[in-house]
Amino acid sequence: MLRLAPHIAHRLQRIEVILLACSAGGFKVLVEMLKAFPENLSIGVLVIIHRSPKYETNIEESIGTKCRIAIKVAEEKEPIKPATAYFAPAGYHLLVEPDRSLSLDVSEPVNFCRPSIDVTMQSTADVYGASVAAVLLSGANQDGAQGMQTIRNAGGLCIVQHPEYAEIKAMPEAAIARGAATLILNDEELVVFSQELNNHILKRD
Repeated sequence: MLRLAPHIAHRLQRIEVILLACSAGGFKVLVEMLKAFPENLSIGVLVIIHRSPKYETNIEESIGTKCRIAIKVAEEKEPIKPATAYFAPAGYHLLVEPDRSLSLDVSEPVNFCRPSIDVTMQSTADVYGASVAAVLLSGANQDGAQGMQTIRNAGGLCIVQHPEYAEIKAMPEAAIARGAATLILNDEELVVFSQELNNHILKRD
């Protein structure tokens, strides 16, 4: 069981969407977190991974066989549903619309990335405000630091992989340096957080 301060546990009750983001070195932990979500997860999951459209991948299919929630590539105008993880396609920014559907965008890369973690985090914060939880894992640039700060300023919950456990520390360290981290968790704690998240959310009913 992950010991959380009472005010953090209380804030988890209002979470309506969770965003998981990583770049180089974060994929393994990301998969472990997705595997830990229960099949009755009451919220949707947005996943941003830095990947190039030059290389065809089928990571959604390979991950999907290991998870209890649905795993899929995000589609234009698709509503966000519970117990489903929506992956940003390579070459597209993933945005959240005011009606809580998804849209895909091919505007310029941000931090040299498309999909950009910052873009999705800022868009999600605009729509969900304090009802967002975001997790930032290993990566080689500063993408996600500004987005995490935006979510925290909106009252959302921001969780960062402890830099000592990150294969590449730059992304977690950038978010921490901005003061954007609500929680800093090691790999085991991140998995336990995924296992226990739904229990906290269901307490609001």
